[in-house]
Amino acid sequence: MSQEHRPRAGYTLIELIVVIAIVGTLLGLLLPAVQNVRAAAARIRCGNQMRQLALAAHQFHDSFETLPPAFNGRGSTSRLNWHVKLLPFIEQDAAWQATLADFQREPNPYSQTKPHGNFDKLFAAYECPADSRTATAWTVQTMNGPRHVSVSSYLGNSGAAHGDRQGVIYRNSRIGLAHILDGSSNTLLMGERPPSYNLLYGWWYAGAGQDGRGSLDSVLAARERNRSLYPSYQSCGDGPFPMKARRVDEPCSAFHYWSFHGGGLNLAFCDGSVRFSSYSIDGVLPELATRSGGEPVGVPD
Repeated sequence: MSQEHRPRAGYTLIELIVVIAIVGTLLGLLLPAVQNVRAAAARIRCGNQMRQLALAAHQFHDSFETLPPAFNGRGSTSRLNWHVKLLPFIEQDAAWQATLADFQREPNPYSQTKPHGNFDKLFAAYECPADSRTATAWTVQTMNGPRHVSVSSYLGNSGAAHGDRQGVIYRNSRIGLAHILDGSSNTLLMGERPPSYNLLYGWWYAGAGQDGRGSLDSVLAARERNRSLYPSYQSCGDGPFPMKARRVDEPCSAFHYWSFHGGGLNLAFCDGSVRFSSYSIDGVLPELATRSGGEPVGVPD
């Protein structure tokens, strides 16, 4: 009895092309969704980092009855950023002790002959995952030669306008929560601003900034002015600069709060809360950055 021969079933070329087209369409729909999820996760993690720093600032206040100053204008640790002062309160006491030892050995943190060990160290609390530059150290060309540094995306609130010292973190500040007359939940503690395009501004360890008082490096005013001596910033004009989305390659992006998150940025307030705020609040940000209508209570420069 002969066995009947039947041809095997298979796909035609047209059917294969249709399947590939369907898979391609599905991938095209899936990839933006995955990217949106990743962006949302980065925004949330960035906010959590800021919340950790805000709580550390409160612990600093509990110990010293003042929020940390941008840096002190005197003494052996006069150039030490507020980020560094929070190290003991983010479970980095060993790094804090090593920093103090470095300053005792060499008060000038910019020394090339006696470099400080933590200048280029990385700490997750200062890294915004939306900006990969904060996850590595960089060699930066300065007016005084190259420096190997690490950077942060979080800057303290120095006030509503450049140099007015009406914020809560500035050079020699001694601002306690009792001095915040507008309410701690209504007063900005810190905000996001990615390091400058050339990484000259945004050093977490030590930085005099554009004015010798930490502006653009550790602190930022809501209506910042351009006082930079670097030629690459001269085309930006005097300012102030509107808060809006920017690109990392824009020099003028160094002069105002912004982030890589779509539509807005994270802001931390003096009550320890963190809120994602749209750029549309630009008109009221100077009010958020002012702690009171009175005279500064910090130590004069």
